[in-house]
This record gives sequence, C-alpha cells and structure tokens, in this order.
Amino acid sequence: MLEILKNPWHWSVAGVLIGLTVPVLLLIGNKSFGLSSNLSHICAACFPANIPFFKYDWKKEIWNLFFVGGIIIGAFIAAFVLKNPNSLAVNPALTQDLAPYGIQTENAGLLPTEIFSMESLLTLRGFIFMVVGGFLVGFGTRYAGGCTSGHSIMGLSTLQISSLIATICFMVGGFLATYFILPLILAL
Repeated sequence: MLEILKNPWHWSVAGVLIGLTVPVLLLIGNKSFGLSSNLSHICAACFPANIPFFKYDWKKEIWNLFFVGGIIIGAFIAAFVLKNPNSLAVNPALTQDLAPYGIQTENAGLLPTEIFSMESLLTLRGFIFMVVGGFLVGFGTRYAGGCTSGHSIMGLSTLQISSLIATICFMVGGFLATYFILPLILAL
C-alpha cells in the first residue's frame, strides 16, 4: 500500500482534492480559505502590541492555524515518509533554457543552488530573487487582500469579482515576469 503512495500522482488528483476543500469549508461553518491571513493570526497571537491591525479576536480563526499545521505535517510526511525514490525529472527544455545562465538543473532538486543558497543571497541576482521577490510577494498579498490560494480557489468559487480581477492580474504578472523580467535577472 505504501508503494502506491510513493509513486507520483497525476496533478489533477491534487486539483480535485483542493477543489473539494471549498464546499467543505463553506458547508461546515461558513469559513473562508486563504493562507496569507495566517501570518496575521500568528502575529496577533504571539505579539499582542498596540498595533490596530492586530487587535482582533484571532482565536475565532484558530481553525485556519490548524489547517496550516496540517500543511506542514503533510509536507513532512511527503518529504520523508512518502519520498519518491526517483530523482526529480526536469523538463529538458527548461534545462536548455537555464544553461546559458549557469544554472544546473541536474541533481539540483527543487531549488537550484545557483539561485537559492546562502552564497547566492550575497549576489545581486540572489538578493533580487529572495529579498526583493519576498518583499514583493508579501506586499502584493497584502495589497490584493489575499494570496493566490485565497483568491483563485476560494474567491473564484464564491464568485467574487475582486478575486477574478486578482487572479487575472496574478496570471498576467506571472507571464510578464517569466518571459521579460526573469531573463534580465538571470543575466545578472
């Protein structure tokens, strides 16, 4: 039985399981799904300061923190218990596209060390990827009123126009970054 779980599943299985979370959350308690709001809940619980943004009853949203805990436990189980014995298969076209930038995808795992490592952080390219990129993701999440999972999964399923606009902007921004901005940063 464990061998069946260790083999990679088709991506559509995860899509269906994620899609099923929405009606369950809505039916059980009129709950809204989103991961970025959990950082606010953690800050409100751990750092009760005189910041008006964190002055709310975070205990009403504690179920969401258990949800995040489940994601962490699930990731641990997937990484260590159900680890795929095969090496990560990277599309040959991606390997070919990244080679001129000095990025090795063979045996790199999910994160190439030429981009994601402490040594890389001290380079301009690594700083832009990790620090500037992290800031932009955090700022964009707050500015958009939620993250991709909140808008694209929960917001679209509840027919919110703002989530449709946010999801379209996420996709357009991703395409622009991939085809125009990413090559400029990789060339640094």
